[in-house]
Amino acid sequence: MRTAVVVFPGSNCDRDVARAILDCGLGPVDMVWHDDDDFKSHDGPDLVVLPGGFSYGDYLRSGALAAKSRIMKAVREHADSGGLLLGICNGFQILTEARLLPGTLMPNNNLRFICAPCHVRVERNDTPFTKAFKEGQVVQFPIAHHQGLYFLPPDDLSALESRGQVVFRYAAGGKCADCGDAGEAYSPNGSVNGIAGIINKRGNVLGLMPHPERSTLKNLIRGTDGRIFWQSLGEYFDVWRDKG
Repeated sequence: MRTAVVVFPGSNCDRDVARAILDCGLGPVDMVWHDDDDFKSHDGPDLVVLPGGFSYGDYLRSGALAAKSRIMKAVREHADSGGLLLGICNGFQILTEARLLPGTLMPNNNLRFICAPCHVRVERNDTPFTKAFKEGQVVQFPIAHHQGLYFLPPDDLSALESRGQVVFRYAAGGKCADCGDAGEAYSPNGSVNGIAGIINKRGNVLGLMPHPERSTLKNLIRGTDGRIFWQSLGEYFDVWRDKG
């Protein structure tokens, strides 16, 4: 499984993603600069990742400038050809700004930056990104964002839900240090329907706000639920070797 991680000015989770993938035995990983024209020098990746961070300093809107960067033409072509594309946190914001995923990410409803462990529920396990999870499984991935409130107008939201495009949802019963009691309609940032991650109609482009790469390395930060995320991709490409 060859992965290309796109690096923008202001990315700060690019190396975290690369290390998580390599730690799970799913190399090689190529770092691709945002001003590159294409992926040809990287032998055609199986997976492209838009990592978290503050691309272009979050000027205008989070992800707005990155969505216009030179590499995004190749990113779009990769997705259009059926290649897997993953956007985490700022990467999710870039995907919505580039219209590769529907909706938008708005400032959190408390207008504060939230950095905390969170519980998310896996709504589907029939995607390349979730095949190693159980449907309905609750896992813990950290969140770290100021602009993570996922929004769609009601009619579009209803269509998104009916098509089963919600893959991750903030889990009722989970608590975050900055979030208070979860409650039944729990969402740490005000996302409609507690949406934490969605997929496109074709099923090859995923965006999520929580960070699975930050719960991957053993004995670091908090938990290893993120390994299941990378295991899913490893099983999809039939290269999963990590048994830890």
